[in-house]
Amino acid sequence: MILNMQQQKLTVLHIATLNQPIRPDLGYAPIETIIYNIDKGLHSLGHRSIVACSGDSTVAGEHYVTVDKSIGDYWSDNTLERRDTLNLHLSRSLDRAKMGDIDVIHMHDAKAIEFIYDNIFKIQIPIVMTLHVSAKDSMLEGTYQRWCNPLSSPLVYCTAISEYQKRQYNYLVNAENVVYHGIDVEQYPAKDERDKESYLFTIGRVTRDKGQDKAIQVAKKTGAKLVIAGCIQNKPADREYFSGFKNSIDLTFEVEKHPVDNDYYERIILPLLHSDKQIIYIGEISSDHKKQWYHHARSTLFPIQWGEPFGLVPIESMACGTPVIAFNRGAVPEIIVNGKTGFVVDSTEAMIEAVGLIDNIDPLECRRHVQQHFSIISMAYKYSELYHKIINRQKMSQSRSILSDEYHPKALSHPMTSI
Repeated sequence: MILNMQQQKLTVLHIATLNQPIRPDLGYAPIETIIYNIDKGLHSLGHRSIVACSGDSTVAGEHYVTVDKSIGDYWSDNTLERRDTLNLHLSRSLDRAKMGDIDVIHMHDAKAIEFIYDNIFKIQIPIVMTLHVSAKDSMLEGTYQRWCNPLSSPLVYCTAISEYQKRQYNYLVNAENVVYHGIDVEQYPAKDERDKESYLFTIGRVTRDKGQDKAIQVAKKTGAKLVIAGCIQNKPADREYFSGFKNSIDLTFEVEKHPVDNDYYERIILPLLHSDKQIIYIGEISSDHKKQWYHHARSTLFPIQWGEPFGLVPIESMACGTPVIAFNRGAVPEIIVNGKTGFVVDSTEAMIEAVGLIDNIDPLECRRHVQQHFSIISMAYKYSELYHKIINRQKMSQSRSILSDEYHPKALSHPMTSI
């Protein structure tokens, strides 16, 4: 992808979420990871990127601390303390937005926009919101009619993360843009050749939507060793789902307790491969750990059971040269090139068959595909283009408004006559 870097430099304020700190080394923190990556990409392009976030974060641009610590969990009780922390975070973020030097505010949470929108309206700073959740879970249809009024100059512009997601949000008047997520490909170790004797890998929050039980079925049918990674949140439905396949797990081994170093493969991964245990659960793992498990896997299984709007797992796996076998749901066909970087299948039986074909996939093609379409720089540049388009559109709207206010037609000196 050839990018034109000759753009006016902007000052962008990111109002981060507080579930986890904004850092690159976390386990399950999908939204925070993307905020970190956007900030890093914009900073690399020369923009002034300011991240309003918790003090335990680490960012590439300017760190504007709003609260000392993140909440630390995606799933926790809606306590008074939690609400107070969020309100303090948003209040201080708003104070930063009002300092007069911000061109665009970038946000990732609809409830946060409710707080910011009315306060920012008078100073007319446009807001870009990345849509992370599915339309059915967003509950935004009524609210966005106020934010995105087509009869006025709108302040909120929504950005879908896939063409699939864009179609789900067809009721939004300002969601015509799609920006795919991007990762720092160079931070992912690339395999030199196919690893035919290795394991199948699946990673994600342990929940029915992610389909870990389907991955186990594939492993049982193919005789392959399967390594499962992912957190189990304190949700009744997730605990019930895990208990349904728990007896199929032959070994639970918490790899997070073991640091990643130069001999990680020989010390941790290889002994598990040589064991007689077929289905192995390694728990929630950090970014450094998962890169190792992607890297040494024969293939990553992505047996999702819902229309996922994007999914970082496939691009992270392919960045390591590890092909992905995924169900044809959500944005999967936009991410994986069937037959070249993995296989897009419609059933468990087809996934089982694809395991036998995985050695035909070139690891270099997998990594090249991510470099060309899902890099940090590509994502940041597309957001930069969007910021400029919005700012120019707003300037034109304000100019028309000024001209309209200044134009007062003179009274006719002679009455009109009909013909």
